[in-house]
Amino acid sequence: MPELPEVETTRRGLEPHLLGQRITSATVFDSRLRWRVRDDLAAWLEGRLIIAVSRRSKYLLLHFENGERLLIHLGMSGSLRIVTPDIPRRKHDHVEICINSSKNLRFHDPRRFGALLTDHEQAPHIRLQNLGPEPLSDAFDTHYLGTQLHKRKQAIKPCLMNAAIVVGVGNIYANEVLFLSGIHPATPAHTLDHNQINLLVTAIKNVLARAIEQGGTTLRDFVREDGQPGYFKQTLNVYDRADQPCRVCSTPIVKTVQAQRATYYCPVCQPPLADRSGQRT
Repeated sequence: MPELPEVETTRRGLEPHLLGQRITSATVFDSRLRWRVRDDLAAWLEGRLIIAVSRRSKYLLLHFENGERLLIHLGMSGSLRIVTPDIPRRKHDHVEICINSSKNLRFHDPRRFGALLTDHEQAPHIRLQNLGPEPLSDAFDTHYLGTQLHKRKQAIKPCLMNAAIVVGVGNIYANEVLFLSGIHPATPAHTLDHNQINLLVTAIKNVLARAIEQGGTTLRDFVREDGQPGYFKQTLNVYDRADQPCRVCSTPIVKTVQAQRATYYCPVCQPPLADRSGQRT
């Protein structure tokens, strides 16, 4: 599933093509996405001026003049591409938005777990309500995360993936963050001390920023706005490396399952209830 860096990479790639452009028409080829596309979406979009392209959590937001917005979620296999009108439509191109620069935005989603939703800035969609802060924002700091974790006895890894605590830390990056922080993924969240929480905050910001810079994680289904894959997977320390040697100590990486998600860790670098004083680089 595309995570925050993939979505942010897509946003940055799309913004130069969409910002300040007016939608001339739109076509919905298949409305059967995760949530059915509203029947009048094509008419609703026609003539609207795109005044901003932003991201909230894993949603891309196209902002229009009157405060209304189009929310786009890539689901598990979705992607967005800017194409010229003469490019043939592919089998799983479900929605096409034509803009006045003679370029089209196409939403492609083979598994159809993505979504196109609408809302207003003054009445955010329910999917945007009750979300935690953005991990790269100033609001996400050691004090904030500490107050959230100290009241939770749940294991730390699913806490990091809880969008009500912080948005955008998906499974891949949660594994990487915990490795860099020297924290075992099953450690009860409320047992972490100030130093460990500070390590987590620093690692989250560094890992996500680096992933955005490198274009996201290379997954089977994810491609960037320009059609090229991301490159962050080349630098992953533990994710999807079961039984391979740890890059630090050469101990085989362990794979287990937490909250129905694959978890990877080094049993030496991340011992249970470890109290690390230094972050890995």
